[in-house]
Amino acid sequence: MTARNPFRTRASVAAGRLTAWLSRSSGLGCGGVIGGRVTLALDPRALRRLGRERTVVLVTGTNGKTTTSLMLTRALEALAEVAANSDGANMPDGILAALAARPDAPYAVLEVDETYVPWVAEQLQPAVLVLLNLSRDQLDRVGEVRATERDLRAAIAALPGTVVVANCDDVLVASAASAAAKPLWVGTGRRWTGDSTACPRCDGRVETRGGSWHCGCGLARPEPGWTLDGDLVRTPGGRQVDLDLRLPGDANRANAAFAMAAAHRLGVPPHTAAARLRTITDIGGRYRTIRRSRHSVRLMLAKNPAGWAETLRVLDEDTPVVVAVNAQEADGRDLSWLWDVHFERLRGRQVVVTGERGADLAVRLCYAEVAHWAEPDPVAAIDALPPGGVELVANYTAFRELVGRLPGA
Repeated sequence: MTARNPFRTRASVAAGRLTAWLSRSSGLGCGGVIGGRVTLALDPRALRRLGRERTVVLVTGTNGKTTTSLMLTRALEALAEVAANSDGANMPDGILAALAARPDAPYAVLEVDETYVPWVAEQLQPAVLVLLNLSRDQLDRVGEVRATERDLRAAIAALPGTVVVANCDDVLVASAASAAAKPLWVGTGRRWTGDSTACPRCDGRVETRGGSWHCGCGLARPEPGWTLDGDLVRTPGGRQVDLDLRLPGDANRANAAFAMAAAHRLGVPPHTAAARLRTITDIGGRYRTIRRSRHSVRLMLAKNPAGWAETLRVLDEDTPVVVAVNAQEADGRDLSWLWDVHFERLRGRQVVVTGERGADLAVRLCYAEVAHWAEPDPVAAIDALPPGGVELVANYTAFRELVGRLPGA
């Protein structure tokens, strides 16, 4: 912490660290959120002060924040120490705790819940803001996604010194990021289009042709400087970099392209970044395969329609699937998103539903004509399956609970 930080900030950070330690020691949690909450309560300006004299990168979007943040952190570690909220605590208290934990790190990579970006960005004045995608998520907490786009657009317009690394294939992202003084466009293709058929500026129809899109009001797909083509990332200078990631799926290759573009803006050569991304095998337990008695269990996270669209593509077709769904505050209480997921793709497979809201999921699968059976306890659901592989897909709190219960997760 620099000498410019007043005693109040140092004292509030110390109190937050003590609270976090007590939380961890008593087994109540990892301590990041409660520690940051105590610090902010004692010093509301602590976030601004802890962000001074650092190069800050914020990463936001509906899906891919944690993965992209880890990739970007790994790339920037080629330059120096990086402060990061790698545990996924992406609201102000978790962000502050991450900065307080590494006060001397010259870089900070922070994933931010999209609803908090305006306030966090105003406090930290980031060098780079990475904007991945926008789609429906936690409707009871976040609200309608177009309102999120408008808030982000206004926040970006107030950041003239920030480079915005943005997805030119997402209509809502392109609308928000077009307010940037320094946009850096990345093209990775798009899978989920359910929230971008109408223009966020004029409500007119968005016309799509080939890999491009446009609206009659003038909003159109920007020309990307960075593009993803299969496993290759093409840079603005025309160089091609082979990703060869150990993480599966197109979504993770897209996340890697955003991470490389942002890291390059801060001085990390693309080949150096790609080499460091290849060392990542899981994201907080996601994609990890563990052994449990007679089973080999691959752990996956899917928490909204767009996330499920990607997850369904990487599930092994011949492997039983356990799906765990909760609806706690961190998940969103509103489970209407289940009806926008194409669960029909699970037909003909062995499927077990579990979690606190397994009954809601079971109803959805009945309408999708997916044969299944229910087991309230996720671990018992795994144990009840025949020996062999298991694909376990859970939403946010269900996933975190399972990681805590399964040895090796």
